[in-house]
Amino acid sequence: MACQFAVQVIKGRWFTVFASFLIMAGAGATYLFGSYSKDIKSTLGYDQSTLNLIGFFKDLGANVGVLAGLIGEVTPSWFVLLVGSAMNFAGYFMIWLAVTGKIAKPKVWQMCLYICVGANSQNFVNTGALVTCVKNFPESRGVMLGLLKGYTGLSGAIFTQIYLAIYPNDSKSLILLIGWLPAALSVIFVYTIRPMKVVRQQNELRVFYHFLYISLSLGVFLMVMTLLEKTITFSRAAYAGSTTVVCVIMFMPLGIAIREELALWNLKKQPVDSPVEVSIDKRPNPVPEIQEIQELDSFPPKSSLGQEKKTQITTTTTSCCGDICNKPERGEDYTILQALLSTDMIILFIATFCGLGSSLTAVDNLGQIGESLGYPTKTVSTFVSLVSIWNYFGRVFSGFVSESLMVKWKIPRTLMMTFMLVLSSIAYLFIAFPFTGSVYMASVMIGVSFGAQLTLLFTIISELFGLKYYATLFNCGQLASPLGSYILNVRVTGMLYDREALKVLAKKGMTRSSVKELVCIGSQCYRLSFTILAGITFFGALISLVLVIRTREFYKGDIYKKYREDV
Repeated sequence: MACQFAVQVIKGRWFTVFASFLIMAGAGATYLFGSYSKDIKSTLGYDQSTLNLIGFFKDLGANVGVLAGLIGEVTPSWFVLLVGSAMNFAGYFMIWLAVTGKIAKPKVWQMCLYICVGANSQNFVNTGALVTCVKNFPESRGVMLGLLKGYTGLSGAIFTQIYLAIYPNDSKSLILLIGWLPAALSVIFVYTIRPMKVVRQQNELRVFYHFLYISLSLGVFLMVMTLLEKTITFSRAAYAGSTTVVCVIMFMPLGIAIREELALWNLKKQPVDSPVEVSIDKRPNPVPEIQEIQELDSFPPKSSLGQEKKTQITTTTTSCCGDICNKPERGEDYTILQALLSTDMIILFIATFCGLGSSLTAVDNLGQIGESLGYPTKTVSTFVSLVSIWNYFGRVFSGFVSESLMVKWKIPRTLMMTFMLVLSSIAYLFIAFPFTGSVYMASVMIGVSFGAQLTLLFTIISELFGLKYYATLFNCGQLASPLGSYILNVRVTGMLYDREALKVLAKKGMTRSSVKELVCIGSQCYRLSFTILAGITFFGALISLVLVIRTREFYKGDIYKKYREDV
């Protein structure tokens, strides 16, 4: 009996959610670049432009997930996750070997390749875990995306706690940690994440709120630890204790998954003609998941036979790239080319170029920003952790808050994206014209807006263009991020930083060849570049307002009606 229940738990939808939380918590290694970028720069003797070029390839790998999406369309989720885990380990392990001097100094293009491969692995994780969960819970996609991407946002702070407990005061070993731990998580849970038949469950939102409370407690604990570490010197035992608390909180969702499956288990044992059967409307379906899928497949409701037949006909006549000119209504299933060539997607592309491109630039340069303003290394790590933690809050609350505003007051989800872009532009001005505490404030604002933009982008794409080809479309939707990062980070911020650093050298009567590492100290180092970022991001906010106007009528309707009718 106990073994049967354990099998039901592992095969259940809620265990899939729990496993996805853990996997996504390990999928945010790219946000730690600011913590170990100085090691790459100093050990390999790079200038800021070269470091920013490596940062661009990190962003390129992290955001170009079209290949992962296409593979996800034709292969099972376990295969996608295994490919991602192999890429993650290979990429970051090679970087660790280079930084620690265990291999000959690689060429710049090799370092770019290593970090691109390692960062690209997170797209396979997104496709394998995130897309699967969204398809399993289509009516809760906003909160689901917020929670999953929220755990990714927390990963920077989680990894920081773990590496301080295992590898104290050795930031180079952080690279090794982000190489093996995410890969191990994907391998352990690889067979538990799979698409299942969509089943309506009226207590579904309540369960997600319970998940939210647990994740909030994790976020608050990490924030408190980050602030305490800034003022108190922790021993290795203290870091081990804090890491233990983090692990315990991260496994709490398993208790919720077991509770929900236990309710299913108890209802299953009730007789079919039991009077209690009348009250099942407020509880999950009494049939266990695996049997539920088989029965629904074998005995479809009569009311849905016509619709299923219609869906089958549509599927056989429309390919993933067909009917480019004959676009369906918003919310219906677009083909890949229909979505990519639509006006809505083009507007999203421009807004993402401005917003996420600027955010990635800011996150990648946090380490050098702190250094240029004279902050110690420990404080710079605090900035990175603050971005990671508030990135989480931005992701989670943008999902829950935008869902609530849309359902209750029909406020377009796209309007919240406009607000976040305006918030970002203000944060960049705090860095361009620093004052006491401004970098702390900017770190929080950048983290919130960056996280919110990601969740909102993925959710908006699923709502406007449907879920049929979502694995590919959400990966295509973030293609503007690496393009924006390259132009704004490498061609603007990096070059302006180096120009200011060369001015400092010239005043001392020195040249570039006189120093191994090109360093700029002073508030002028990032003033012009972040003023430009603020202007570009504000322009993106104005562009996103166009999408708000275009979609206001769509969001006034019931956008989830289609999925309720399907069930």
